Amino acid sequence: MKCYELQGPGGIDALALVDKPIPQARKGELLVRLTAASLNYRDLLTVKGGYGSRQKFPLVPCSDGAGVVEAVGEGVRGFAIGDRVLGSFFEGWLGGEPSEAKMRSALGGAVDGTLSEYRVFRTDAVVKTPAHLTDIEAATLPCAGLTAWSAVVKLGNIKPGASVLTQGSGGVSIFALQIAKLCGARVIATSSSEAKMARLKELGADVTLNYKTTPDWGKRAREITGHGVDLVVEVGGVGTLNESIRATRIGGSIAFIGVLAGPPPAELRLPLMVMQQQRLQGVTVGSVEDLQAFCDALALHGTKPVIDRVFPFDQVKEAFHHMASGAHFGKVAIAIG
Repeated sequence: MKCYELQGPGGIDALALVDKPIPQARKGELLVRLTAASLNYRDLLTVKGGYGSRQKFPLVPCSDGAGVVEAVGEGVRGFAIGDRVLGSFFEGWLGGEPSEAKMRSALGGAVDGTLSEYRVFRTDAVVKTPAHLTDIEAATLPCAGLTAWSAVVKLGNIKPGASVLTQGSGGVSIFALQIAKLCGARVIATSSSEAKMARLKELGADVTLNYKTTPDWGKRAREITGHGVDLVVEVGGVGTLNESIRATRIGGSIAFIGVLAGPPPAELRLPLMVMQQQRLQGVTVGSVEDLQAFCDALALHGTKPVIDRVFPFDQVKEAFHHMASGAHFGKVAIAIG
C-alpha cells in the first residue's frame, strides 16, 4: 500500500510517498480501505513542526479519514466487510471526561494517521458513515466537525433563541455555523472577504461582519444583540480574544479552539472577563461517543459538510499548500485511490 510519511523536520515538501505492507486486522480490529481524508489546521502545524518538540518520526499525518471495511478481526461484532466507516480523532477516548491517557491516542500526532490507502482501526474507535454522506464528506467530520459540535452543543449548551458568533470560513467555523442553526440559534459570522461573507449568509448566518473594516466587531456584535452573544467560537486565539470578550454577554462563554490570529495584543481584557463572569472553555475535539451523537444529528437533519476542494492522492503537498494559503472556504479533502 502507499502512504505519506513525515520522516523528519522539513515541512510540507518533506512529505514522502512510501510503500508499506498492508496491515492485518487482529482481534477486535477492522482493516479499512481508506477512500478519503481531510486536512485540518492541526495537520498543517504538525507537518510544519509547530505541534510540539516530541513529535514522533516517521509519522503518517492527518487525523481524519473514511473508507470501507476490507477485513474484520477475530471477535468483531457489529461491523462487516463492505461497511462504510470513519475513524475517531482519539482512538482511546471512547466516552466520559478527557484524561491524559485518552488524549495520547490522537491520530496523525501520537499515532499514525490517515494519509494511507489502508489502516487498521480498533472496532470501538470507528462509527458507521451516515448514509446521506459521501466518503469525502464523512472524512471531514472527526476533527473540525466534532470540535464544532463539542463547542456549540456539548460544552456550549446552545438552545433555540441563543446567539453564537463564529470567526472566519474554515472548517470548524462553518461547521459551528451549521450546528448552531440546527440548534435554532442566531449566528453572527465574521470574515475579511465580502465574497465569503455572502456565502456565509447562504449557509444561514443572520449577520456578517467584516473584521477588517469593522475592527471593533466585538463591540458591534454586542450592539446587534443588545447584551452580547451567548457563545463565541474562538478560532483566532489570543490575537482575537479581546474582541471575543467584548462580544460575549455577562455569564456567556467563549469556546477557545484555535491559534490562527497570531500573538496577543499588548493588553488582554481579562479583568472584563472576570467582571462579566464569562467562561473561557478550551475545546479539543471529543470522544467516540460524541462523534456518534454528531453523526446521528447530521443524519437526522440531512446536513452536509461544506467542501472547498478535493485533491487526488498524488497531490497531497498541493493540498497542504492550498490550506496554508488561507484561500479555502470549508474543508480541504483528499481522494485516496
